Amino acid sequence: MSSSKFSQFLELTKPKVVLLIVFTAFVGMLLSVDKGLPPVMTMIYGLIGIGFAASSAAAINHWADQKIDAIMLRTQHRPLPQGELKDWQVIIFALLLCLISMTVLVLKINVLTAVLTFFSLIGYAFIYTFFLKRITPQNIVIGGAAGAAPPVLGWTAITGNLTGDALLLFAIIFTWTPPHFWALAVHRVDDYAKAKIPMLPVTHGIQHTLLHIILYTILLIIVTIFPYLVGMSGWVYLIGAVVLGGRFLQLVLQMRTSKDPMLPWKVFKYSIWYLMILFAILLIDHYLPVHSLNQKVFHTPLL
Repeated sequence: MSSSKFSQFLELTKPKVVLLIVFTAFVGMLLSVDKGLPPVMTMIYGLIGIGFAASSAAAINHWADQKIDAIMLRTQHRPLPQGELKDWQVIIFALLLCLISMTVLVLKINVLTAVLTFFSLIGYAFIYTFFLKRITPQNIVIGGAAGAAPPVLGWTAITGNLTGDALLLFAIIFTWTPPHFWALAVHRVDDYAKAKIPMLPVTHGIQHTLLHIILYTILLIIVTIFPYLVGMSGWVYLIGAVVLGGRFLQLVLQMRTSKDPMLPWKVFKYSIWYLMILFAILLIDHYLPVHSLNQKVFHTPLL
């Protein structure tokens, strides 16, 4: 395979998005143990399985959205709109990634993680991409459940069970997704309108969307405090969550008054760094010697 062909297949996997997914899954793995590190090979196999599933879902998304992508400026360069890859190549590639993912997770991790990962793949690649994205302005809210799954998958990969702690990590990403994606939708509102995608700023206007972004950002700040309240994290995380959330809220409030056309894009970019840094601080706090050991509140297995 030539380097150019390899890069085209790599682009199908949305590597930057998958990197964030794998990182949050990795954090979920480390947070699932009270002391020390999980088994290294379990982490490696788990991340391969989760990462390949996310890559498969991304490739299916490319295939399903190729006509939309050809219309939107942000996505016109992708391999399918450019005619660099054929439909059958993308489908086989996605199926192969899915097969590898499920095989690794079933044989090397556990069935629970494999099942949850598969449902997450179906949720994003089919339910969100083929239906929600095209029929409702709440698409990203409902479909956000699939994108919020990685830390839960990381948690179950190590422990074999689902706990309230893992669901808190899910809740953080689930609440983060609407303000993150709606900021991009505001920035690219003309693109979405041209492609006839019913994103919230297209169907209800930018001011209505900005209000929702503010409300979800406030909710996000509240949700991010819960790991501290239930004893899952300590003061270091709490301070980091409040500072990061305060800056996020400051930026989204500015969107209602600022004339800077690039501010929504800046908010979108900040939201990515926000999530990465928040989870990194959560991880640092977990391994600090001053961290409270009272982490049993939500540790009761649910599944």
